[in-house]
Amino acid sequence: MNSNWKKIFQILEKQERLIIGLMSGTSLDGLDIALCAIRGSGAETKVRVLEFSTIPYENALKAEVKSIFSRRDADLQMVCLMNEKIGLLHAALILEALKSWGRKAEEVDVIASHGQTIFHAPASLHGFPVYPNATLQIGDGDHIAVKTGIITISDFRQKHIAAGGEGAPLAVYGDYLLFSKKGEDRIMLNVGGIANFTYLPADNDASKVFSTDVGPGNTLMDQFIQKNYEGLYFDENAAIASAGKVNGDLLAALMQAEFLRADFPKTTGPELFNLPYLEEAQERSGTKALQNEDILATLCRFSATVIVAAVEKCFGKDETPSIFMSGGGMHNPLLVAALKKGLPNASFYTTDDLDINPDAKEAVLFAVLANETLVGEKTNFGNREGVPSITMGKICLPE
Repeated sequence: MNSNWKKIFQILEKQERLIIGLMSGTSLDGLDIALCAIRGSGAETKVRVLEFSTIPYENALKAEVKSIFSRRDADLQMVCLMNEKIGLLHAALILEALKSWGRKAEEVDVIASHGQTIFHAPASLHGFPVYPNATLQIGDGDHIAVKTGIITISDFRQKHIAAGGEGAPLAVYGDYLLFSKKGEDRIMLNVGGIANFTYLPADNDASKVFSTDVGPGNTLMDQFIQKNYEGLYFDENAAIASAGKVNGDLLAALMQAEFLRADFPKTTGPELFNLPYLEEAQERSGTKALQNEDILATLCRFSATVIVAAVEKCFGKDETPSIFMSGGGMHNPLLVAALKKGLPNASFYTTDDLDINPDAKEAVLFAVLANETLVGEKTNFGNREGVPSITMGKICLPE
């Protein structure tokens, strides 16, 4: 038998698998690396996060990725080169993390790699009737597998599209397995570059579960900071935004995107919510002379407003959902305060309260997806549109 497949069969027979989950988001902060011990599968999945590190990207790499990220005029040669470069880089960062944790590559059964999103083009965004939903993540899994010597499962989003989804959000598949609780309505809210959530009903009915993007999380604020404040990549602790005032006219103009009125589930990205979108809203609202701090305060309120509106669609006025936050936005005190004010009946937590480091959550979820690829059975989500019942990922062998 081929040695790679022999190793896979050995992994399948284990009671507990050690899986490294990787996540690199659109904020380009760095690579999240979570070493997870996973038992069982499906509704019986149990996860322990043994180690977690975020290794920041160097500014030069951020600039290279930004030169092709979410750009319709991207240089195809650079896309090709960066696909290989990011795969090699992620492999090197995994080995660096393992060394810092005092662990050997041979201990790890599988790597689950999300890759780096370069362009996300659901049909609702690209608008070409003859073309399907599409998405592209770079950082080839074969490079990771060969350089680390560890079986790697990657490119999860393509299966989602092939089965009728939009390629995002994928959190529903892990959130339902790990965080559903009988008798409690839960929203698993991730505020990254784009804000998304998973709705977990109190009756645990998988056919009612869904994940959806709701609009911008940090992306507009981060893009504005990077353009106007040299050397800054985000507004730490909302220090600048907190000094400003929300402008109602600009906020109303920002709220005009057709996406915000579309039904759940739906996906979006910086392909829509970007600086040209902000500039057009300023033009329409006559607010081009606003001070930077007022623009940032308004962008922060915009993110909060779209999240609040989306959550309200799931619940009646008297219902009291539990909202578990993760992602960089949970560290923005101005945003969190606006969410709590907008959703006074909700109880707010972080995934720390569920024994998952909120900064590690997305990396952990991809580790869970890889575990399902190996030993799971597809969860039946009741044939909901945009939530195909599938397992995902391509298996990359080290030899």
